[in-house]
Amino acid sequence: MDKPIRRALVSVFDKEGVVDFCRRLTEARVSILSSGGTARLLQESGIEVTPVSEYTGFPEMLDGRVKTLHPKIHAGLLAVRANEKHMADLDEAGIDPIDLVVVNLYPFEKTAATDGIGLADVIEMIDIGGPTMVRAAAKNHASVGVVVDPSDYARVADEIRDHGTLSGETRLGLAVSAFRHTASYDTAVHGYLSRVDSDGTLRESDGMPAKLQVEYGKAQDLRYGENPHQKAAFYRDPLCTTPSVCSAQQLQGKELSFNNILDFDAALGLAAELDAPSCVIIKHGNPCGAARAQDILSAFQRALECDPLSAFGGVVAFNRAVDRPTAEAMAGHFFEGIIAPEFDAGARERLAKKKKWRLLETGDLERFARTGWDLRRVCGGMLAQDWDAIDENVRESKVVSKRQPSAEEWSSLEFAWTVCKNVKSNAIVYVKDDRTLGVGAGQMSRVDSARIAVQKAQSPLEGSVMASDAFFPFRDGIDAAAEAGIKAVVQPGGSIRDEEVIAAADEHDIAMVFTGRRHFRH
Repeated sequence: MDKPIRRALVSVFDKEGVVDFCRRLTEARVSILSSGGTARLLQESGIEVTPVSEYTGFPEMLDGRVKTLHPKIHAGLLAVRANEKHMADLDEAGIDPIDLVVVNLYPFEKTAATDGIGLADVIEMIDIGGPTMVRAAAKNHASVGVVVDPSDYARVADEIRDHGTLSGETRLGLAVSAFRHTASYDTAVHGYLSRVDSDGTLRESDGMPAKLQVEYGKAQDLRYGENPHQKAAFYRDPLCTTPSVCSAQQLQGKELSFNNILDFDAALGLAAELDAPSCVIIKHGNPCGAARAQDILSAFQRALECDPLSAFGGVVAFNRAVDRPTAEAMAGHFFEGIIAPEFDAGARERLAKKKKWRLLETGDLERFARTGWDLRRVCGGMLAQDWDAIDENVRESKVVSKRQPSAEEWSSLEFAWTVCKNVKSNAIVYVKDDRTLGVGAGQMSRVDSARIAVQKAQSPLEGSVMASDAFFPFRDGIDAAAEAGIKAVVQPGGSIRDEEVIAAADEHDIAMVFTGRRHFRH
């Protein structure tokens, strides 16, 4: 530890703890250079500061865009102390070495995620001088310390107080944090600019990126992953501004688990796609009940009727605020948690008795949208795709059967198609009167999914409709549906045996519509 800390350059946007830190530095006889708002704050706090403009002899200009971009700053940071020529160059130019840099960057991510913010305001949050100083100090970490995180202030101050300097190990660790900080920052800037037009509006994707850059910050550590022997954590997309599990406020209950998060996300995604007051119950990633009604109490009761056995220990999502009557109805059952735009005072009071239940409040779901890419890891690589969305209008789908769907059947087909998209393939969903009656999920054979959905049904299927996430390769699925009393079917079509399948529908007097779009969910 032979490189004493004599001079520090301090310029931070996040000023948490910086006054106390700089006071400790001055007590350790470290002189401080500073600029802009940081310099004013330190001076007002009684800390002796040399303004950067005074040190460089060059004023701040361009509304603060140019403050620290000067040879006296960067030569002082980049000079290798063990290099005699470097030190001679500094002497000849009258430049003092800078031994410590304390910098954190403009809040680009926070600004870019703010509703209604203009492109010009976001551009002003692209820091230039800050990253330049951070990178210079981190490159020269053999000679210079660099602090970008206020949580490091205390230990850095302690080490300088005790030893007058920082160890090589400390400087290296700080440099690693610094490069992670600038890398994250640049990724956020790239991610934002690559998604907007020149006027700041969100741009529709015109293809897959040549390079995929992902920079998520850790939201929380989890007790374990899908199973107790797996380590896990939950990471947040800094550019996501829509209601989500990650941004939801947890009002009560145990900490979220890995599987909870997956189920809450699936539940919220389906609930947000439904228009009328709706309820969705998810278990192991699949809907075991979904319904829409005139009010959320009725929606919950109708959703639960689909498969109350599977609903035990599931999660519940609503697309409207939860009121006390709905809370009373749920309290007689066991759920892992509930996610909703809001819980009114009566619901909060009633559900407070369910201390272990997780309550997540998202805010208004009108802005819900899945942004960015749908990413999935495989060994040695990453798959990326657009998020699946129902852009097709079921009511405008091609009717391929002799019989047209009735008005009631059209409504049920529309609802069934939305639910089916959210069921793992092979997926079959039976619906009547805007509620699921049976769900067949994740089977290797589509006809098995159809039969399982029949077996799971708690109510008669006579007069209901069926949705299939992909085409029927054989007529046996339609024959099974007819045997159960199905009166209308929605499916993508596209099988080489479509004529055979259509003929089966006509034989059973089933109305059939082709959407032309598949919705696999693996």
